[in-house]
Amino acid sequence: MYKSDKLKIFSGNANLPLANAIAKAIKIPLGKAMVNKFSDGEIRVRIQENIRGIDCFIVQPTSPSVNENIMELLIIIDAMVRASASHITAVLPYYGYGRQDRKSEPRVPISAKLVANLITAAGADRVLTMDLHAGQIQGFFDIPVDHLYATPVFLDYFKKKNLRNIVVVAPDPGGVERARAFAKRLHADLAIVDKRRPKPNFASVMNVIGDVAHKTAIILDDIVDTGGTLLKVAEALKERKAISVFAACSHGVLSGDAVTRFNESDVVEELIITNSIQFKEKSKKITILSIANLLAEAIKRIHGRESLSELFV
Repeated sequence: MYKSDKLKIFSGNANLPLANAIAKAIKIPLGKAMVNKFSDGEIRVRIQENIRGIDCFIVQPTSPSVNENIMELLIIIDAMVRASASHITAVLPYYGYGRQDRKSEPRVPISAKLVANLITAAGADRVLTMDLHAGQIQGFFDIPVDHLYATPVFLDYFKKKNLRNIVVVAPDPGGVERARAFAKRLHADLAIVDKRRPKPNFASVMNVIGDVAHKTAIILDDIVDTGGTLLKVAEALKERKAISVFAACSHGVLSGDAVTRFNESDVVEELIITNSIQFKEKSKKITILSIANLLAEAIKRIHGRESLSELFV
């Protein structure tokens, strides 16, 4: 059973607002920890309360600055191991390096596997994450992985908008399973975009499979980075006479001039992301949905040894 006195939530600097929101939802204070730097840039960590025998959860998405946030996570885990925490769960709403999940060409690393090895070697007992870029990343870990989906959060949002004649669009063949499940929940049609990616952060749209004419299109994806690919998909849908185009992406990396691109775009009506990555800019085109309650419920269930699959029935 869930016992709040044996549960503590801690955070690095990657997304403190999300960690605070999760702790508030569970109705416990955020754990006290000092996470800063020495003058030479080395990360300094000190857990400022007793955690001996405590079930500890570390909220630390490995988002930009990716390498620094990964190191913070590893050092916090090590500090907790040495402080005799009974169980350590790394809560990674966004899993950095997740796009490097295979050898796409000769003489390249599988960085997603390397990061999994580092987290395991540091001493984590479990990982809680959301909308991994590739499902097989769960198998890169030699510890249990609980994989959540932002689908319930997006579903609630779009149902309240009362959109008509919807078609859910998978922006590439790899996202078909996610889009199909979402379309089923919305009682909507499904379309697929066939695209090629000749180099990173660049894609050319080849074809749209499915009828999008005179429909409201919702592009569903896991990550939006520079935004170039997503906007090209939206343009292709508009060319095929889609009435309006929305985009829902779990993780808003939004690097470079991505925010400006969306602000100036006349093809995407609205971009909806979650707060898995802390978003500090302001934009009338970008809507941020909170996953704090979803993660809080998952953490309570993990701590209480209860099922997580019921969250997505």
